[in-house]
Amino acid sequence: MQLQSGDRVLDLSTPQVMGILNVTPDSFSDGGNFATIDNALLQATKMVEQGASIIDIGGESTKPGAVDVVAEQELERVIPVIEKIAQNLDCMISIDTSKAIVMREAVQAGAHILNDVRALQEEGALQAAVKAQVPVCLMHMQGAPRSMQVAPQYDNLLDDVKCFLLQRADFCIKAGIKKEHIILDLGFGFGKSLAHNFELLGAMKQFVKLGYPLLTGVSRKSMFGHLLNRDINERLAGSLAGAIIAIQQGSQIIRVHDVAETADVIKILQAVNVFN
Repeated sequence: MQLQSGDRVLDLSTPQVMGILNVTPDSFSDGGNFATIDNALLQATKMVEQGASIIDIGGESTKPGAVDVVAEQELERVIPVIEKIAQNLDCMISIDTSKAIVMREAVQAGAHILNDVRALQEEGALQAAVKAQVPVCLMHMQGAPRSMQVAPQYDNLLDDVKCFLLQRADFCIKAGIKKEHIILDLGFGFGKSLAHNFELLGAMKQFVKLGYPLLTGVSRKSMFGHLLNRDINERLAGSLAGAIIAIQQGSQIIRVHDVAETADVIKILQAVNVFN
């Protein structure tokens, strides 16, 4: 399986590492650390050198209780960083946004992937993605960031998530997005309880069977904090365990803060022929 955007191609027969680059002041793990262009480029360069083939740039926090950011502010945060990385690094660039105008401007600036926690449901987002003709990641989220972790409930977790993602993928294909451009994300931590998150993690093979690449983002998330009683900067072991479980079940893209350690995990799994 391959992922192609313009003249760039990723071979998904081996899991790819997506490095997280938050250019926001309030992201849950690294808010404010990379809010300047120079710091953002240094971090992106470090992650590419450590093994990231995709850099995922976000200008609006989607942590529980996050405050909405207006489009103009989001554009001011992400576009200069996208342009700088596109000029200086050999990697795919992903824009983590739900806003149509940010999608359009980001692709023009050099982004190769649209990563949307709202699965292209915001006004104009689907049309922007169709016009851009780049890969899109559709994520499942119950509710909205401000309220999604207030007692989330499901009739049947696996069926509900599966049904939503298949419906969104089908809707996108009918609108004009190529099937081979669609990536799915189960949305760990987005409207899920601790039990929901671990049930999803243990059942990822069911979602691989849907026929789309899976992106998994569990890096430093509260599911490990609550289970292990660890602060954000103490969740590396949990994050790597989550990555291993996801990879062994067939996830092709692993979205992480800790690139070097995750790349090491993938090399070890590759050495024992996990992907064959």
